[in-house]
Amino acid sequence: MKTLYSLRALFLLPFMAAAITGVVSCKKSYLDVNDYIYDFVSLDSVFASQSKLLQYINGIASYLPAEDRLWTNAWSPFQGASDENFTSWNDIRHAAIKFPLGEITPYTANSYYNNYESWYRGIRKANTVIARIEECKDLSLVTKRQYLGEMYFFRGYFLYHLLQQYGPAVIPPDDVLDLGSDAETLSQDRSTYDDCVNYIIDNMEQAYNLLPATKEALAEIYRPTSGAALAVMSRVLLVAASPMFNGNPSYANWRRADGNLFISNTYNNNKWGRAAAAAKRVMQTNRYDLYTFPKAADTDPLAPNVPTAAYPNGAGGIDPYRSYKYTFIGEIPATSNPEIIWCRNAAVAGDSPLWLSTPSHMGGGNGLNLTQDLVDAFKMKDGNDINHSSADYPYPDAATAYQPIGVVKNIADVQLVANTPKMYANREARFYATIGFNHSFWKGTSYTGTNANSKNVEITYYSNGTAAPNNNYPNDYNHTGYTCIKYNHYADNMLQTASVLPKVFPIFRYAEILLNYAEALNELDAPFTDTTTGITVNRNVAEIAAAFNRVRFRAGLPGLSGTELASQVSIREAIKRERLVEFACEGRRYHDLRRWLDAPVAYSKPVTAMNVAATSGNRQQFFTRITLNEPLTLRNWSFKMYFWPIPKNSLDKNAKLVQNPSW
Repeated sequence: MKTLYSLRALFLLPFMAAAITGVVSCKKSYLDVNDYIYDFVSLDSVFASQSKLLQYINGIASYLPAEDRLWTNAWSPFQGASDENFTSWNDIRHAAIKFPLGEITPYTANSYYNNYESWYRGIRKANTVIARIEECKDLSLVTKRQYLGEMYFFRGYFLYHLLQQYGPAVIPPDDVLDLGSDAETLSQDRSTYDDCVNYIIDNMEQAYNLLPATKEALAEIYRPTSGAALAVMSRVLLVAASPMFNGNPSYANWRRADGNLFISNTYNNNKWGRAAAAAKRVMQTNRYDLYTFPKAADTDPLAPNVPTAAYPNGAGGIDPYRSYKYTFIGEIPATSNPEIIWCRNAAVAGDSPLWLSTPSHMGGGNGLNLTQDLVDAFKMKDGNDINHSSADYPYPDAATAYQPIGVVKNIADVQLVANTPKMYANREARFYATIGFNHSFWKGTSYTGTNANSKNVEITYYSNGTAAPNNNYPNDYNHTGYTCIKYNHYADNMLQTASVLPKVFPIFRYAEILLNYAEALNELDAPFTDTTTGITVNRNVAEIAAAFNRVRFRAGLPGLSGTELASQVSIREAIKRERLVEFACEGRRYHDLRRWLDAPVAYSKPVTAMNVAATSGNRQQFFTRITLNEPLTLRNWSFKMYFWPIPKNSLDKNAKLVQNPSW
């Protein structure tokens, strides 16, 4: 009789590394796991009852990445290493910064973000349940379908993450290998990228057919649904259709032992068709929509050029700020939010985005820095770029940008104080929902202590400002004059974490599906019919605009302009810009830059910021764009950075496993 412990040892042989850094337990998202049952009792006893099997399944779910942990003790390097931001420390808790700084090697990959072992272990355990579930005699048919659906989902989802982080992966066999097998049997070659994609899609199709469509109970919303399986397919197929993996000649010499290319260098436009059909499949469920909040007395009036027809035909009748913001801050329950396709609990304490972004005197780390390039990507409220603003809502020139607006203005839950610089006035709603800037007003009203400076504070990032570091922690300061407040509720105060509003992190939300659909349609050169679903798609500009404009209108902006719709290239650029803003600091930016092959350009640009060395007495000097030349911002991009290196100790355990190029 094999125990779970011996199976775990078995699975270490062909693929795994010894260290597990960067994977955080997801037990909050599922029921508690009995570690004794999970790791040490016999498999026979696991399948003896539904309750023990459920604990085993919940244990598999504990290998899912904690995708809400974007920066501190993060599960992956990709948000912290994106061109949107950097942290104020280069340490083990914020090791993502080591990636663009060129400090990662296959040896250090054993210690930083080493997910390799855990995700393969999750696949192996899912395979075990699939193979033996019939032994559990007290399962109802409905429960068995759900458990099997989750196992197929997990298999596909773990391999999706392996593919995303490490590139073409070893696809484990479905059967459980015998511990006595020889090394040749246990060692396996990596599969091609396209074979990995097909494996993910096949498993997600199985999951889609077995999983329920919805989860009504709050305790169950973290378990995957059939819609989550469709969302995974939409994302995976969009990435597979993109230039990085569709006709990329850069990997023309990277081959498997059998001579096949790991990444095909033959372009196939049908890949865009599969991606478009996958997104449309989600849309046709009629189960999801962008979240909208009704217009209120304090809603910022729309610009005159924004269509006022009722949403989704225009931006009429909604509050753009609250419609965007409330998905991230816990103001609306996940069970009532049609935008959330799949989510997980968000951390509240030291590993949360709230801690990193919050100033020190309000209980935070004060160590998250957004770049000027990201800030400048947000449009004016009439949809114009800051460099081509209109007379109605002009972006100020350098001589006046620093000057205060002079009056207090309330925009939904946001208060713009009189000291707010003109360069931050009349910006789109997503700007105020995402960007914390110099002279932002932090309410933090959950704090009930006696320190008057710990709530309702005007935060300033001058060298002598309210967010300046204290003597005990001189490195805890903001380097750019900007932080991310996307996940901060106006009442949240890290001095009183027990009163911080509970939140979920949307792993997949409907805005992504809409922009996936628009992007894939735009790239089609001929009609395409998906053989699995019968869905036919073609490059229809009106249909592209309809999907895209739902996102724009929800943000209170005009839809795609005639200039933007003029060509495939102009639409492509509009989509790239929209994804940057809509998904700012949600963990998608690095992957978008990589799949578009835009990363070398993005990472070669200097990091620009406000001049935080200036004092409050030199306001104009502070609000002057500067280039940061400091150890934390010395980015460099090299070809190897398209993938994270496979940890060296994993390579040592599998003779057929080859390292990623240039590592």
